[in-house]
Amino acid sequence: MVLVLAAVNVASNELVPRWGYVPFAVGSTVVLLALARGVGQLSWESLGFGRRHLASGLRWGGLVAGVVSLVLVAGVALPATRDLFRDGRVEELSAWGALHAAFVRVPFGTVLLEEVAFRGVLPAMLARRLPRWRAIGVAAVLFGFWHVLPSLDLGTVNPVAADTIGGLPRLVVVAGSVLSTAAIGVWFSFLRERTGSLVAPMLAHWSSNALGYLFAWAVINWL
Repeated sequence: MVLVLAAVNVASNELVPRWGYVPFAVGSTVVLLALARGVGQLSWESLGFGRRHLASGLRWGGLVAGVVSLVLVAGVALPATRDLFRDGRVEELSAWGALHAAFVRVPFGTVLLEEVAFRGVLPAMLARRLPRWRAIGVAAVLFGFWHVLPSLDLGTVNPVAADTIGGLPRLVVVAGSVLSTAAIGVWFSFLRERTGSLVAPMLAHWSSNALGYLFAWAVINWL
């Protein structure tokens, strides 16, 4: 499973064209679930898709998304932090492009695959051989390494990033990205364990990424 994810990661970042990002991610998710169900013999419940936990996942995920929204509003309102939203990836997007990124590319191209892989499939498979908390930790570390390739250009996406981390050695930037995303992985795993549902970390993940696109577009075009 780790080898499959490594191949998916390299292909997604280096080989798949932009237009194929979402279909590739959805297809990869289907493959992971098929392996987990067919080879791993894992139940939908153990993968985070149990119906009885859906309401709890929606409550917690909605709460986190609301908090993220308030933080982003505060970030835009404060002049000291507003420039953090000037993301180079958003500058050339139209209003439709920003909406597509927030409601198609992020949820189906990023959130679906990553949450199924690192909060659903991997912890469930690892927990057969390791204590649950250790399985979650290994999955979180792998989630950090999943972000090595995207972090290689991290210092060029906006002027604030260029001024702050752009001058640091690439190894330091990559290591910081791995550690921070691993920590975020632990937080998402807490939501998954607390609710029993993948919906909670999916909503938390979506809100932090997708709303970031929308707020960045608003800052670039309106402020």
